[in-house]
Amino acid sequence: MSSGGGGAKRKQKHEEHEEHVNHERWLVSYADMMTLLFVLFVVLFAMSSVDQKKFAQLAAGLSAGFGADSVAFTGQSAPLDGAANTAQVVQIDPGANPGDGTSGTEGLNITQKAAVDRAVLAEDRKRASANAEKAAKEAEDLKAIERKIADALAAQKLLSSAKFTIDQRGLVVTIVTNEVVFAGNRAELRDGGKKILGAIAPTLDGLPNSIEVDGHTNQLNAKTTYYPSGWELSAARASTTVRFFTEHGIPKKRLSAVGFSDTKPLIDPKDPRSITQNRRVDVVVLTQLTAEQAALLPAASGADGKLHTGQTTAAAKAQAAAEAATTAATTKTTTTTHD
Repeated sequence: MSSGGGGAKRKQKHEEHEEHVNHERWLVSYADMMTLLFVLFVVLFAMSSVDQKKFAQLAAGLSAGFGADSVAFTGQSAPLDGAANTAQVVQIDPGANPGDGTSGTEGLNITQKAAVDRAVLAEDRKRASANAEKAAKEAEDLKAIERKIADALAAQKLLSSAKFTIDQRGLVVTIVTNEVVFAGNRAELRDGGKKILGAIAPTLDGLPNSIEVDGHTNQLNAKTTYYPSGWELSAARASTTVRFFTEHGIPKKRLSAVGFSDTKPLIDPKDPRSITQNRRVDVVVLTQLTAEQAALLPAASGADGKLHTGQTTAAAKAQAAAEAATTAATTKTTTTTHD
């Protein structure tokens, strides 16, 4: 009894030792998944290649390796073909391979290259025409601003105190400082200067444009009394003007002050008038055009691109009426001559 029972226990113990759990079965699934991922990325890489011959070789190799043709390569309907009927390798435009040293027109014949050149020229002309139209419209808008400022100055009998120019920066209102706006070697506004700037400020306040104030001194080598040089004096005058505008409602973020000393004379320093004319403050209504469009502003503004006295609204209407009358008279004379 005891002997038989001991043998049964030994047999049971031996069976329990052989029946162990296999903890490495997940490696089979993992290997299958990695194989499928590898195949997927190989296919994606092959499809991104512009070499049709290599693509066909890869397709044939993969088909043979899996023992059957794949729908992605046989032309049958498949999610990858995008046509629901046939699978094709899309021919990429010449020059689409970055870094291969070839141009976008390589491989084109003379007629095709000429067509490309015409298309490029047409696009350039279209862009140039659009820029010219925007510059012309901006010149008209800046001229309208000039008339508003001129009206305000004329109402105060101060129209002769400012000159106007339209350049690539925008509308420039030049205020000759002399002894009216600032005292010699000083940057404190005098009553005359406050009156001029006070007439300009309301129009500037109603604009969306940024405003730049440029300070300038004349070319005289006279020593400045209260400032180390003309740089500090011109910058101080510009800053004083900016501060005046902020006190009259124009937001600080729209204003900037720049000092140029005597580096940007208005007229030739050899001209006797330069002593007073080059000593000035420029209030610039900055254009909102792009640099390419703004470069066309001087040409678009015509005669307004040169320094001139501001034109009031009344003067502009009178000029327009005179031009209309002249045109009508010319047309009538031409018609009579032909009759």
